[in-house]
Amino acid sequence: MSDGEYFDRIVDVDRLAEFLESELGPAEEYHVEHHQEGHSNETLFVTWGARELVIRRPPPGEIAESAHDVLREYQVMDALQDTDVPLPTTVAASEDHDVIGSDFYVMDRVAGDVLREGIPERFETPDAREAIGRELVDGLAEIHAVDYETVGLEEFGYPPEFTQRQVDRWTKQLMWAFEVTAEEREVPKLYDVMEWLSENVPEEPPNTLVHGDYKLDNVMYGPADDPDLVAVFDWEMSTLGDPFTDLGWMLSYWRDAKDPDPAVPELTAQFMEGEEFLTREELVERYEAHTGFEFEHERFYRTLAVYKLAGLGEMFFRRYLEGNSDDPMYPTMRERVPALADRATRIVEGDEPL
Repeated sequence: MSDGEYFDRIVDVDRLAEFLESELGPAEEYHVEHHQEGHSNETLFVTWGARELVIRRPPPGEIAESAHDVLREYQVMDALQDTDVPLPTTVAASEDHDVIGSDFYVMDRVAGDVLREGIPERFETPDAREAIGRELVDGLAEIHAVDYETVGLEEFGYPPEFTQRQVDRWTKQLMWAFEVTAEEREVPKLYDVMEWLSENVPEEPPNTLVHGDYKLDNVMYGPADDPDLVAVFDWEMSTLGDPFTDLGWMLSYWRDAKDPDPAVPELTAQFMEGEEFLTREELVERYEAHTGFEFEHERFYRTLAVYKLAGLGEMFFRRYLEGNSDDPMYPTMRERVPALADRATRIVEGDEPL
């Protein structure tokens, strides 16, 4: 399928224009562009007169409605508009599939940089390098400080036994993948990690709003010379539950200079190993100071994060083996998932410290 054919599947520019005019009034300038950086929901950049907008919609196909709930993403972002959580301004949402063929929502576009391969030249100072991590962990602390009942999200999730359900869910995902992948190669260390996690689920963690995928490349820093976190994106996994699952996930992507080679280099930024960047331990200290929470059981939460990454990778590998993906990264999971199992084992055994 050509890029043009796919573009036509994800947006009807004429119907979208009608919708935007009804919501925002007429505009002399109108342009739609497909932003292809993401790997889940589809993102469209829209110019509507003097206003720059972003539209989020599921990918086309039968699984999209259940697997990519953009209206849930809109619900939480819209509820948080008057909080201290940095977010784009929400504009509108629609369940009318006659517009672009799916549910979708509209928000204002935010100016700045998402840090993936490296950092902008303006951040190449000791103070700015330190501020990158400081802003990142402060953003997470703001999410976990939200009074979710006050903003109307009290029915957004079910906190009791959330952490146990996380372990159970990802164990089921792994076992599903193993049905096919075990014929190619086994990953025995993951069974040991599975058992350790099940036996070490923390009791009575705090309950907060949880982002679900909070990491460096899901936030944006503004265009100023001093790093300022201006937006948190990708809320589709958000719910109510254990905030330390967010913290462990964020830490699993944050590198220290002492770390061994990354298990999945294709998905791992390494620039924060340099001088002046905060260490994982310093990130945790700042998080604890801001939230009042004590990050006990850090090995559990960091291990759980890597276990979830292994589960994702093994599902990718199954899809590759079954011929259901042409993503060039999927076959690399033959080696990457065992490497993640090694990493999880190191964390469990204390050989990859905080």
